[in-house]
Amino acid sequence: MYDSRNKLSFQVEEDVREVMGSAVYKTIIPRNIKISEAPSHGKPILLYDHTCIGSEAYVSLAAEVLQKGNFGGLNEN
Repeated sequence: MYDSRNKLSFQVEEDVREVMGSAVYKTIIPRNIKISEAPSHGKPILLYDHTCIGSEAYVSLAAEVLQKGNFGGLNEN
């Protein structure tokens, strides 16, 4: 999970995007307490709290994966 308050998160993201390029999705999953709480309640985040920022980020990521249509993440060309 990405913590925008942490400089290390920014540096890691920057490095990964530089090395992996377009294979890295644009959606960032932010650090969110609800995401951390969901497993202890035995639920996926979308059932635990579908309105939290973490849930919304996972929905955005799913849409990006479907839109990209390349489920392996890397271009085969």
